[in-house]
Amino acid sequence: MGDPIISAVTQLIVNDLAKQVNMHAQYAMQFESQFEEMKKELNLMRCYLAEANRLKGNNKSIKSTLSDLQELTYEADNVITDCQIREDYLKIKGNSSCLFPSPREISFRYNTGKKLTELNKEIVKMHQRLRTFVGPITEQSRSEDSSSRRTRWTSHIFDQSEIVGLSEDTRKIKEWILSHSESLHHVGIVGMGGLGKTTIAQKVYHDRQVNVRFQKKVWVSVSQTYDELAIMKGILRQLNVDDSGTDKGEMLNRILEALSHKSYLIVMDDVWSIDDGWWDRISRGLPKFIEHNSCIIITSRNEDVVKRMGAIETRIHRPRLLDDEESWSLFCKFAFLSTKGKCNAQLEDVGREIVRKCHGLPLAIKTTGGMLSSKPQSLGEWTRICENFREKLVLDSESNISVMASLQLSYDELPAHLKQCILCFSIYPDDHEIEAEQLVRWWVGEGLVRSNGTETATDVAFSYLSELVSRCLVEATQRRNFDRRVYSCKMHDMVRDMVILVAEEESFCSFKRGRHIATVNSRHLGVTRETTFQSLAGNSKLTALLLTTTNIIGFNRKIALAEIKTLRVLDLSCVKLENICLVDLWSWITSLKRLAYLNLRGVDKLDEIPDSVRKLWGLQILVLRECQELKKLPTSITTLPRLAILDVGSCPSFSCLPQGLSRLSNIEELYGFKIPSPATTEACHLSEIVALSQLRVLQLDITEESMIEDKELAALEHLKLLRVLSINAGDCENKDIIRKLDNLSPPTRVEELYLRHFLGETTPAWINPISLPQLQYLCIEDSRVLNRMSENFWGGNVGKWNVEGLCLKFLPRLGETWETFQSEMPALKYLEVSHCNSLTKFPCNVEGLGYWTKPEEEEEDNEEQDVISSHEGNNEGEIDNTH
Repeated sequence: MGDPIISAVTQLIVNDLAKQVNMHAQYAMQFESQFEEMKKELNLMRCYLAEANRLKGNNKSIKSTLSDLQELTYEADNVITDCQIREDYLKIKGNSSCLFPSPREISFRYNTGKKLTELNKEIVKMHQRLRTFVGPITEQSRSEDSSSRRTRWTSHIFDQSEIVGLSEDTRKIKEWILSHSESLHHVGIVGMGGLGKTTIAQKVYHDRQVNVRFQKKVWVSVSQTYDELAIMKGILRQLNVDDSGTDKGEMLNRILEALSHKSYLIVMDDVWSIDDGWWDRISRGLPKFIEHNSCIIITSRNEDVVKRMGAIETRIHRPRLLDDEESWSLFCKFAFLSTKGKCNAQLEDVGREIVRKCHGLPLAIKTTGGMLSSKPQSLGEWTRICENFREKLVLDSESNISVMASLQLSYDELPAHLKQCILCFSIYPDDHEIEAEQLVRWWVGEGLVRSNGTETATDVAFSYLSELVSRCLVEATQRRNFDRRVYSCKMHDMVRDMVILVAEEESFCSFKRGRHIATVNSRHLGVTRETTFQSLAGNSKLTALLLTTTNIIGFNRKIALAEIKTLRVLDLSCVKLENICLVDLWSWITSLKRLAYLNLRGVDKLDEIPDSVRKLWGLQILVLRECQELKKLPTSITTLPRLAILDVGSCPSFSCLPQGLSRLSNIEELYGFKIPSPATTEACHLSEIVALSQLRVLQLDITEESMIEDKELAALEHLKLLRVLSINAGDCENKDIIRKLDNLSPPTRVEELYLRHFLGETTPAWINPISLPQLQYLCIEDSRVLNRMSENFWGGNVGKWNVEGLCLKFLPRLGETWETFQSEMPALKYLEVSHCNSLTKFPCNVEGLGYWTKPEEEEEDNEEQDVISSHEGNNEGEIDNTH
């Protein structure tokens, strides 16, 4: 137990306390002194956490203290969360509840004050214990902490005989660097630890054609513990130039002079960060506009770093994992050293099974092969290792030193908030494809991610996921083409094993021989078909429970799960309920006072939500999508003060949302808003949406019975923050509805627009570049009568679209030409077309499923021009001598 979780939770608590005080919240005023004391002690204690984590090693006393402290921070977070939830609830009830508190409110205040006093006493004790162990925090100890980090040093020297399967990688990069025409070319090689990035760079560096092309070559091993002065001296030594002195400005001048009027290749290997500006300073000493073409190759585990150093997307190479035969060939080179790679026929079958467990990761294959080369070459020994592969490779200190240590470097480099997020992957089964939406909503529901003031918590969570992908710790298996948002993801098994090790150490969740299980101490639980809830008996810590596979569960008030009251996250999506009492299930769910995320998507036999849902004061996310039998929601849903996401989309039996929705002032995403008929008096009408000032995403559903009054046509215009608008016109043939849809007035800030099942012959008049100047993505689907875009759509001489992504599907009569779209959508980068037989001269299949992306050359020209402009700006004035 140590720094990652405690640091992240402590930071969240301190931020929440500051927010409560700044807002003059009732409980912040009631418990002002306790809150201030907690904030002060937590801030002081944070200074000692990193040092304590470094020293803990085998020190049981420090480990025990950090474990106790972790429990304290969780408890403090619970108390603060309870206050925030009750605060928001009382705001809806009005001032009378504050002036004349109920007996229950008086009891809550008394118990909260008592808990805060006890917590603060314990936090002070923990602070004192940490100071005893750690001593005063000095610059020297911080320096020692930095120097104690694992250092990975690389060289351009390599053994060609140990390389398998990289010919295509080197050919591709050689083609880039030998055929380019610009003065200074940047190439990136990005991938997870152990994938072979350095090896590829080494092969290119020593290639005969590359040697002929460049007059000067430099190899720089950067690593996590880089030293700017040492990097400059290393460059000068390789250029055979005097490297004496410590004046960095003078050294940059020497580098510039040595490389001027020469073609050069520089490899910056294993770059982790450029946040302190070291690369900006060094790059100023490199000639950029010269008569000879030069190249910089950057290898990194972080895609963002490579881009910030100058590599454009079309010049970033992402090495693949080895296939089965390549993996076997590499394995044999190391496992059968004594026979020069020739396999013992008796061991081939079990050997191949061992190699499959490495999942194509070169470092794991080489490490495993090296480990087996020192073992007896007997079938029994190899079979034993195969059956206990994870324990041998991951947990055995001798064999895991290179694989796990390499992957651990990537984890260690993460900021605290991302360390918490990545631990969530540990609850999912091997090779499991994870829905990004489930993951980010879990993070938001548990409070691991908060809004930053300008972005919603969901947007921040998606950016966190993108950063984990960029750092090559998570693989994006599906991404939205036009903006690269992650739809689904997975984690390489070796990375997952490393994450599981950390999750076990941090008591994030429970495992037995690498298998995720439910226990009395579980904080997070991923439910599979093998999960037994009875193991949870007595658990008072469980915060998140998610179904990670489609499952069948039974529930009644007698099972151990029914005793759990601490959940913040409950995801039962796509569950089939068997031998279950819905009354008991709902009685349990509504007893979860801190529940923030409830997902019942596609739950079998769910036909209504009880009125008791009003008890879930802390609920922020409610997902009921694809519940086939769901008919309506209770009016009490409109009293939930924190609700930010409500999803009742794709519920065919659903009639309408209840009146009073305008009270949900914090709602940010609303899916499945059915526009009601005039006869449905208890329904929420479009006019109520005006009050939802925080709405970012809106999905409207229309039926034959729907009616939009003239006064409601401008309702959407008031949603100033709306970014995503989806209209499902439901194949409605009602001419009045079609006319009304033609006269809607959406806000100008909409960035994504989806129009489905619309039966107008032309697109609505408001879909035009003047009304929607910020539109980036347009999707029109499933209209059997749409035959052309409206005249307004093309904008004419008034303006052109800024759309980057366009999707046209199942529009058999739409008769437009590609030239027109190209002319009016000059920013278009991505096109998807399906079953639009009347489109002409399109660059892709229009009858089946067709895709088009803007040619790399066009994008590259634009991106390179941006890079050149950036370099021109950096080149102004003299080299900075102050660093």
